Amino acid sequence: MNPQKFPADPRYPIGRFHYAGPLTAPERAEAIGQIAGAPAVLRAAVTGLSDDQLDTPYREGGWTVRQVVHHVADSHLNSYVRFRLALTEDDPLIKPYDERKWAELSDASRGPVEVSLALLEALHTRWSSLLGSLGETAWMRTFRHPEMGAVTLDRAAALYAWHGRHHTAHITALRQRMGW
Repeated sequence: MNPQKFPADPRYPIGRFHYAGPLTAPERAEAIGQIAGAPAVLRAAVTGLSDDQLDTPYREGGWTVRQVVHHVADSHLNSYVRFRLALTEDDPLIKPYDERKWAELSDASRGPVEVSLALLEALHTRWSSLLGSLGETAWMRTFRHPEMGAVTLDRAAALYAWHGRHHTAHITALRQRMGW
């Protein structure tokens, strides 16, 4: 195995999320494009995998590929709702969820990935349409996360553009390591 091919920390195959401040218009357009394209990239990452492969953890102690796919759908659905709340309410307090416990529920631990892939395709069509319609001031609207404080939509868009790539890389790195 060539150590240059694989990340030093398999939890962060593309590195940790970093937000340096408000995105420029081109950076924001790139983030929207990444969000729009995330379902197709994730679908490509799992295409052709058997049930045994889908039930393989992407790293020791990590979720299975199946759980990762369902987690992306769960997480992005929550994010979409948070965007809509921030656009229609003043600094709404959002409810976090226990992603580990959600990943253990039967629909996420044993359910077919196609369900979440189809959900993501529809969700991201709506979400990217919404994002593309926002004016400059809308990006500075916030929701309040109990642990993170006020989060601008600008930061959330950057986070979720990264989030889709991050989890897809978990799968593609596993496929590369396993020779799938």
